[in-house]
Amino acid sequence: MASVENVQRLLYPRSIVFVGGRDLAGAIRNCEELGYDGEIHVVHPKYEELAGWKCYPSVSELPETPDAAFVGIRRDRTIDAVRELSSIGVGGCICHAAGFAELDAEGEELQEKLVEAAGEMALAGPNCYGLLNYLEGAALWPDLQGGGRTERGVAIVSQSGNVSLNLTMTERSLPVSHVVSIGNQAALGLGDYVDALSDDPRVDAIGLYIEGIGDVPGFCRAALRALRRGVPIVALKSGVSEKGARATLSHTSSLSTPDDLYDALFEKVGIVRAPTLTAFVETLKLLSTAGPLQGRGLGVIAGSGGDAAMLADLASPAGLSLPDFDEDRRQRLREQLGDFVSVSNPLDYNTAIWGDREALERCFATVMEGGFDAAVLILDYPRPGCAGQDAWDTTADALVAVSASSGVPAVVASTLPELLPGHARERLSAGGVTPLQGLPEAVSALSGAAWYGERRAEILASEPDIPSSAQLANAEREPVLLDESESKRCLAAYGLNMPESRLIDGVRAPVAASELGFPVALKAAGEALAHKSESGAVALDLRSEDEVERAVQHIHPEANGSPEKRLLVERMVGGAVAELIVGVKRDERFGLALVIGSGGTLTELARDCETLLLPVTREVVSRALDSLAASRLLDGFRGGPAGDREAVIDAILSVAEFAEDHRERLLELDVNPLLALPGGAVAVDALIRLQPQ
Repeated sequence: MASVENVQRLLYPRSIVFVGGRDLAGAIRNCEELGYDGEIHVVHPKYEELAGWKCYPSVSELPETPDAAFVGIRRDRTIDAVRELSSIGVGGCICHAAGFAELDAEGEELQEKLVEAAGEMALAGPNCYGLLNYLEGAALWPDLQGGGRTERGVAIVSQSGNVSLNLTMTERSLPVSHVVSIGNQAALGLGDYVDALSDDPRVDAIGLYIEGIGDVPGFCRAALRALRRGVPIVALKSGVSEKGARATLSHTSSLSTPDDLYDALFEKVGIVRAPTLTAFVETLKLLSTAGPLQGRGLGVIAGSGGDAAMLADLASPAGLSLPDFDEDRRQRLREQLGDFVSVSNPLDYNTAIWGDREALERCFATVMEGGFDAAVLILDYPRPGCAGQDAWDTTADALVAVSASSGVPAVVASTLPELLPGHARERLSAGGVTPLQGLPEAVSALSGAAWYGERRAEILASEPDIPSSAQLANAEREPVLLDESESKRCLAAYGLNMPESRLIDGVRAPVAASELGFPVALKAAGEALAHKSESGAVALDLRSEDEVERAVQHIHPEANGSPEKRLLVERMVGGAVAELIVGVKRDERFGLALVIGSGGTLTELARDCETLLLPVTREVVSRALDSLAASRLLDGFRGGPAGDREAVIDAILSVAEFAEDHRERLLELDVNPLLALPGGAVAVDALIRLQPQ
């Protein structure tokens, strides 16, 4: 396993060796063009020189031990080369070759040998482009690249080589410190890169393109360390479909998709999730320059009512607010802009002060006095070749001047990405104003920066537990599905309230129902009946002994006192304000996940749910509950009675506690529905599936 020191040597090499043939000329030229001033060595058994650099016949004949190596040879020769590099103490290695675990079983075996050959050397790849360090100019990267030297910026770590390449080519004024293409992650995982990069004070934020995470606990630890160091992480996660999801017995597992687990992971450790690649870039740009926002209130300034309306329409669904101006500022803005301008937030200042630097500064300063968390100026430049840019530059300069003294983070957003040209972006960035390209992308970035600010404060105050992917006990043995009665008994021991019931044979069911008090529910008991309503094994709202007897004959015509044909008679609970589902699902990488959603018969149709990685806190559960549509019922929808929210949270935490205590055995759990009452919460149905002890 690679040491932290060796990971740092790979990412920040003072000397590099290139092992391979003529194809490596591009990587060497990249180093030269970026002004890398460290030592460069080349190894080839037959060439005397490559790209103007002397070639050494073998690794053992190098004049020094390099910090990092780029190995660009066929896979069948790569393992021996990696072993030689490790043997002389090279810190880290980029393995460029493909044909390993991503290919077939033979490739998996070769990859295992590759990792063994690397030993304590930090191994990136295989099957990857490599590494670009724009801080020092180091390029272990054989292809074209579009970046340049910088003093600080955003580090990009990508599981896609092409995505990482494309991100070096963007024209969005994103300052980039590193680009790392990590390929198969045979040795180093995402967490290793996050940990090393977040330790560099010149790295302002980290962007991750993620296809999958192997070591979830390790990744969480690294992400939380980055958060504590004040280095925001933005993730773009691909592969959000439900294809390949495992068919299971419980509603919970079909309700929560595999992608929901990533949402839960990002929520737990404070990672901003971007919906698109362009939003990913703009969010990184905002967080790296302005940092996290302290709240969600925006002051918006536009020269067009249409622009202002479009941003307002986008802001509310993204959780951003546009607070009104107070009367004092409203009056001052009227005096500045004239009676024909309607003063509101967003503010359409029209053309009253267009091109007037002094008037623009006065207007912008008045807007930004109001305690907004960010100021947004919508500004679209004309296409190059049209009328002069002076008036637009004047507007941008006015915002820069005011922003420097106001203390309010300022953003210029264009309605279309191409309407904020390079010279304008550089002008704004140099003045401390973040240029954001495209209104949807700008709103996504602002929302992400506000969310990060909130979530980071919560995490720092609570220190969340790391999810654990504990090994499943007795995985080779057949799982056991507990029947409803046994499942309820297990959960009742953890404080979950249940309706009064009797587990009895069919002959005595009518009398037992009468003793409980009508109306009652009658259910078949047995571990093979996971979904009783679908199989006709449940009868509800029975109001007499005769109705119970007829229901017995329908559910179990042969139920005559035999222990194998037991029935559960349960007093029905009335007065429910809302029905919820509370469940737990297991994932081999993420461990146990708690799912909370709108329950009852429409559970999977409504798909109104939140997924949380265990363990959880009361605050996290409360926030998840608030996000559900069903929470409106708990508040007393349309004058109806309110539900006992605290009792519901207590019930959810009871389920979570049971799951945590049975982490090594629990496969899945359903409580559906959990009835929220004006004075409590009651679990009407339950299912638990465990590995045997």
